[in-house]
Amino acid sequence: MATRNRDNKKLSAEELSGFCAQVAMMLNSGLALYDGMEALVQTRKSGATAEMYERLYRTLLETGTLYEALRSDSSWPKYLVEMTGIGERTGRLEEVMNGLSEYYGREGRIRRAIVSAVTYPMVLGVMMMLILLIMIVKVLPVFRRVLGNLGIEMTDSGNMLMKLGVNIGWIMLAIVCLMVIAALICFLLLKTSKKDKVLSALRNAFPPIRNISLRLASSRVASVLAMMLSGGFPMDEALEMTPLVLSDDVAREQVRQAREKVAAGESFADALASTSLFDELYSSMIRMGCTVGCVDAVMDRIAREYETRVEDGIGNLVSIIEPTLVAVLSIVIGAVLLSVMLPMAGIISSIL
Repeated sequence: MATRNRDNKKLSAEELSGFCAQVAMMLNSGLALYDGMEALVQTRKSGATAEMYERLYRTLLETGTLYEALRSDSSWPKYLVEMTGIGERTGRLEEVMNGLSEYYGREGRIRRAIVSAVTYPMVLGVMMMLILLIMIVKVLPVFRRVLGNLGIEMTDSGNMLMKLGVNIGWIMLAIVCLMVIAALICFLLLKTSKKDKVLSALRNAFPPIRNISLRLASSRVASVLAMMLSGGFPMDEALEMTPLVLSDDVAREQVRQAREKVAAGESFADALASTSLFDELYSSMIRMGCTVGCVDAVMDRIAREYETRVEDGIGNLVSIIEPTLVAVLSIVIGAVLLSVMLPMAGIISSIL
């Protein structure tokens, strides 16, 4: 049995979607996987991806199965590997690969939406840091020098206001700096083995993120079930594979409970309805799909609906964060400027 490499490059969702689509095209055209994989290797001349495909091709020649070739390399997600094994055992590898291509394409769209949502607030935070730093280090000393050159001494109240403005600026600069550093730390931790713990902490700390996470889990569950049921897999086997794509412990536990209920004789629709994965409307749609025999199509529609809700939730969260940051920045800068301008206006009026 081949051992899995540990430190290989991880493929993006888009790259995984493209790989699965190409394998499906090979199978549809009647091309042997050996020949198709050799052609795939030749299309990639250099880089980490080229090395991955080269390893995959060599292992495929040694083992004779795509499942074993994928399983020997940790670059490939466990869900893709296990689904490939099921597809090979059942003779439905082409259908499985088409489903996986669509699934990872959907994952890629969601991840791009999340990255886009996080990037702009981060940029605003850095801009706030720079503007506050310039105000405190460059602008305020200029005002002090101007007053000194004019031979004007600040009153006690003026000094107090200016010090207050400077202190507010430093405090807000420290707060924004800590927020940016915390965001960067979370971003880096999400790329490590502590990813699940970080996501769990973020979900517990921020209710809006928790709601988006629940919708994302529902979308993934529905997507996996739609793909497997359309491929003719039994419902209990479909539920068994679903937790492999979930990072939320609560969602995994709900799927596990639903699987146990199905194994105990409860209907598939009732088992899913007993969890909080799907809203009542979608639970009713699942019951109707089971009744008329098109539950796979229903699950696919539900997956798309929840994907849209995830994207809308991210957009709504960003629409709240962006104006809040701008408002805070405006208030802080205004307070710092007023702490300088008010004493100066009092001095000028006393002179005139």
